[in-house]
Amino acid sequence: MLETSARLLRLLALLQIHRDWSGKELADRLGVSPRTVRRDVDKLRTLGYPINAIGGVGGGYQLGAGASLPPLLLDDEEAVAVAVGLRTAAGGAITGIGETSVRALAKLDQVLPARLRHQVDTLSSAMVILPMPGSTADPSTLIAIASAVRDHQRLRFDYVSHDGSASVRDVEPYRLVQNGRRWYLFAWDTGASDWRRFRADRLSTRVPTGPRFVPRPLPAGDLVDHFAMRTPANGHRYRAVLTMHGSAAEVAEEVPPTLGVVEPVDDGTCILRIGSDSLDHLAVWVAAFGFEFDVREPPELVDHLRTLTARLQRAAQRNGSAPEPGSSFRPT
Repeated sequence: MLETSARLLRLLALLQIHRDWSGKELADRLGVSPRTVRRDVDKLRTLGYPINAIGGVGGGYQLGAGASLPPLLLDDEEAVAVAVGLRTAAGGAITGIGETSVRALAKLDQVLPARLRHQVDTLSSAMVILPMPGSTADPSTLIAIASAVRDHQRLRFDYVSHDGSASVRDVEPYRLVQNGRRWYLFAWDTGASDWRRFRADRLSTRVPTGPRFVPRPLPAGDLVDHFAMRTPANGHRYRAVLTMHGSAAEVAEEVPPTLGVVEPVDDGTCILRIGSDSLDHLAVWVAAFGFEFDVREPPELVDHLRTLTARLQRAAQRNGSAPEPGSSFRPT
C-alpha cells in the first residue's frame, strides 16, 4: 500500500487526467478500499482542491473549479511540453496570449529541475518561430471546444463560412486539430448527419452546451489523412484543380497532405486539388512544385499565373538573364 502522502499525490494526479472517476475505479487504481479513498478526498479538500461528489450507483468524484488555482502535478514529459508550448505561444495561432505566456513561463522556469531546463533549452534553441499572419482563434473558444470534447457534450455555435453565410450548428465535438496557423474543430454535424470540420476563428460558441452524447466510432483510417482529404478542397475561398504531369507518388512528395490532395490518373499524371484564401498564394505554390501542370479550375488562377510569369520575366531581364520561352502551365 502506498504511504499516505504519496497516495494523495497519486490520487490528485488521477483526478487531473480524467474528468469523472467512480469510487471503485479510484480504489482499484490505488490499491485501497473505497473508504480510504473517501478519507483521502476529504484531505485534498482541506488543502484547497475542489473535488465534487458525483451521485449514482457507487458514487464518484470529479475535480472541479475552485476560487483559486491549486497546485498542479506534472510529470517530466508534461513539464517539458508545457514549457516548450509556452515559448512558442507568442508566435502561435491564438489571440492575445503572448505576454501571459511569458509570465507563466517565468514561473515554470523557476521550479524546473536542471535536467528538464536543459531539455527545454535544447528544443527551444533549435526552433525558429515565425509570426503567424491572418486570423487567429480566441483562447476562450478553444477552451470551450476542448471542454466539450473531453466531456462528450454536444456543442452549439454560430458559424460564418468562407463565403460569408451564417448558420447555427449543433455538433458532437471529437477533436481539436491544428493545421498550420489555424485551429479546426472536427465534429459530427447532427444536421448534416456527417463528419465536418469548422475553423475555430469563425465560430462563436453558445451557452449552455448541449446534452451529453455517446461517442460514435471515428472515420475509418487515420484521422489526419481523413482531415487532410477535406481541408484543402473545402473551406477556402479559392479551390484549384490541376492536372500535374508527374506520377502521384512524385507529386505527393512535394505537396504535403495538409496543403493538397493528390489523386492518381495514370503512371505519368495525377490530379491535384488545392485551396487557399488567396489566388496569389495558389499561383506561387503551384509554380514552385517543380512539375508541368494544366489548370482545370478556376479560370481566374490562369490570369494570376500570367501576372506572376510576367513579373518573373521582368525580374530576370533586369538582372541580365533572358527568360525561358513559354510558360510551365497550359490552361484547359
